[in-house]
Amino acid sequence: MTALRQRKGSRGKEPPLGVSEFQSQQSNCCTDHHPEKILHGDWSWGAIIWTSIGWSVAVGLGLLCCIYVATLHENDLWFSNIKVEREISFRTECGLYYSYYKQMLLAPSIQEGLSDLIHDNLTESKRTINLLQRMNIYQEVFLSVLYRLLPIQSYLEPVYFYIYTVFSLQAVYVIALYLTAWLLSGSWLAGALAGVWYILNRVDTTRVEFTISLRENWSLPFLALQVTAITCYLRPQLTALQQKVMVWLMYVTTLCFCLTWQFNQFILLVQALIIYTLDCADFITTTQVTTLYLVQVSGLLSVWLLQFCNSMVLGSLVLSFIVAVLFIRHFQSGLKTGSLPVRLGKLLLHSAMVLLLTLTINYLTKKALQLRSDEHIFKFIKSKFALGPTRDFDASLYLCEEAFGLLPLDTLERLAGTLLLYPYIFTLLLLSGTLAVAALQKLSRTKVGSVEEKKGAGEGRAVAFRPDVAYNVLHTLFFGLLAFSTMRMKYIWTGHMCAVAAYGVCGTELWTLLLNTLRCNSKVMLRLVRYAVPLAMIACLYYKFWPKLMEELSELREFYDPDTVELMTWIRTVTALLVLAVMMKPWKKPNRNPLIF
Repeated sequence: MTALRQRKGSRGKEPPLGVSEFQSQQSNCCTDHHPEKILHGDWSWGAIIWTSIGWSVAVGLGLLCCIYVATLHENDLWFSNIKVEREISFRTECGLYYSYYKQMLLAPSIQEGLSDLIHDNLTESKRTINLLQRMNIYQEVFLSVLYRLLPIQSYLEPVYFYIYTVFSLQAVYVIALYLTAWLLSGSWLAGALAGVWYILNRVDTTRVEFTISLRENWSLPFLALQVTAITCYLRPQLTALQQKVMVWLMYVTTLCFCLTWQFNQFILLVQALIIYTLDCADFITTTQVTTLYLVQVSGLLSVWLLQFCNSMVLGSLVLSFIVAVLFIRHFQSGLKTGSLPVRLGKLLLHSAMVLLLTLTINYLTKKALQLRSDEHIFKFIKSKFALGPTRDFDASLYLCEEAFGLLPLDTLERLAGTLLLYPYIFTLLLLSGTLAVAALQKLSRTKVGSVEEKKGAGEGRAVAFRPDVAYNVLHTLFFGLLAFSTMRMKYIWTGHMCAVAAYGVCGTELWTLLLNTLRCNSKVMLRLVRYAVPLAMIACLYYKFWPKLMEELSELREFYDPDTVELMTWIRTVTALLVLAVMMKPWKKPNRNPLIF
């Protein structure tokens, strides 16, 4: 049994804002400290310096997170001083994924290494399979090729190149959350607060320091980047060039996310449901809806090609759902017309038709492709939510795992201890209520023709509820429900939770409501609290947690598993002796007993 053994420890007052003035302020989102100024061509020295400071803080927090998790990994395993134990430290399926990286490095050439992966007869007994089709190991292939091509072999060992790349992706994750909070709130202080919260809640936001090779550690940073690109794409007043850049960023990040995690289709299904909800409530335009759907389809089809026409991609539920939505919307041009009861009735009928067509397409696709490899997941969902008994072994195995159970309540206690839970709940309640009211207002509005739709998309939507904020609210709601139902999915939710809570603290909506209640709402007071409160929270978190972080980083441990180390050493020695004996023995007719040389 692997254990960690302790090695060493340490101990003039302005008038209140009017309604129209406040709406304009919400619409502009305090662009004096917003990167939108740079996007729209304001290259003044003040904007450049302030934006440069924001980007510098983002990179600094990302590097801090990267160094933090790398140091914890080194301290826990004493990784730089162990030899045989290094590869043993890659537990469970992590060792399997790392073995493919090692196999590519040991191959005589890149071409032969790829050929061995495509025609693998070691992973499954008595079967030859295509690993690039069956498993999401393109990241190991890419890293091995990169390591062989770069002139770093004499400076950096292969295992360090592997783990440092994964740790560097944590820096990308933090920067993506930082940018999302910055885009939503208009202040890079929100991004700084989101990054600090992510680092302090490491236990609930990531497990990269002890499960390096897990697919989620590769994919979640790209999902966070995709959410940032969607947030920027849904912002009003983007130029045509900026929209094209965001679309390509969404495609690239979606492709990387799908290519590195086997559960990508289920995450994209939740995201497609979010887009569908925004479309039904008329928060985003028809062009935006179609673009977002096509980005998802393009990413999935690209993965399908790269994985040698993997049938599981074509049989995914999200692909069937998107095809059903686009097909039915094409024939329902009058869906967004009529009074509130009429539109609600149309939406219910529309949703029922989409659901029915989705299930039909998915069933026919799986029948045509004879696809049954993902049935155990649906059986697990069926059994988990008591929709019927199942005798499937894989589903029963999932149910026995704690990671696939409900979210423990102590998770909320830890999140509350870092001052994250309370602003998040307050922000979520306020924005969810405002979102519901805005949705009812939009559904009550009668629209005829595209002119009205464009007018609503341009003027009314930015005042009532911004589409980028609406997307992020639904994102945290949907994935929050997923996290509560399955504990392993909390890592998708908690990271985005930091960005939403930081937006609530540094945005204008919460403070405007509070200051209006206190009848002291003014531009000076609003700006004061938006910047003073996050700075005070960061100072409080620093005072409370910095000594604990230093104590944690000074606690040194080492990998201790003598039985496994002895077994690995014996296997290596005996294997070398057998190979040497075979090479030195002259050729003769083999004995009947294969164990006698």
